[in-house]
Amino acid sequence: MQLIQETPDLSAYLAADEVIDHHHPVVRETAARLAGKSADSYVYAQAAYEFVRDTIPHSADSGDLRVTWRASDVLAQGTGICHAKAHALAALLRAEDIPTAFCYQRLTHDAGTGHCVHGLVAVRFQGEWHRQDCRGNKPGVDARFSLTGERLAFVPEGKSSEVDYPVLYAAPHPVVLRVLKGAPDRPYLWETLPDAL
Repeated sequence: MQLIQETPDLSAYLAADEVIDHHHPVVRETAARLAGKSADSYVYAQAAYEFVRDTIPHSADSGDLRVTWRASDVLAQGTGICHAKAHALAALLRAEDIPTAFCYQRLTHDAGTGHCVHGLVAVRFQGEWHRQDCRGNKPGVDARFSLTGERLAFVPEGKSSEVDYPVLYAAPHPVVLRVLKGAPDRPYLWETLPDAL
């Protein structure tokens, strides 16, 4: 699949905003701790990815009822769904000047009814974008950081009307963000996740 930058301006993929608040002390402290153990930006990117994937449980897997959406809150509270975890990873990567985009898949909903939009990120190394999924592994899901072929949590099945969206967004998609911000708890969020972009 050919990935498409929403904007040709790479600086947009380093920006901070109310969601990707990479100037927040919690983000900065976490980034500094990970960077201190990393020899270069590639090692740092993998360390940040594994930190978010492995130390911040996906709230549906852990049963956590809280809804997070701001990167600093995801890191501070240690919980979030795929979108929230993608926001946290993007903030950590952008904090160290690694261009990071938001990308999405349309997948069959875990509840078995309809579809939902799944969130992941893409990082830019060596002049190319590489998609990464930090939602967290579980039985049947074995996502890994990779710049040499995708190791995502899910591969969409065309026969199920699942799709990979090719656009690389500089900011979280407003359809997703609106639902995250409006959800009082995760069970409500689970029922109101968008089914398409």
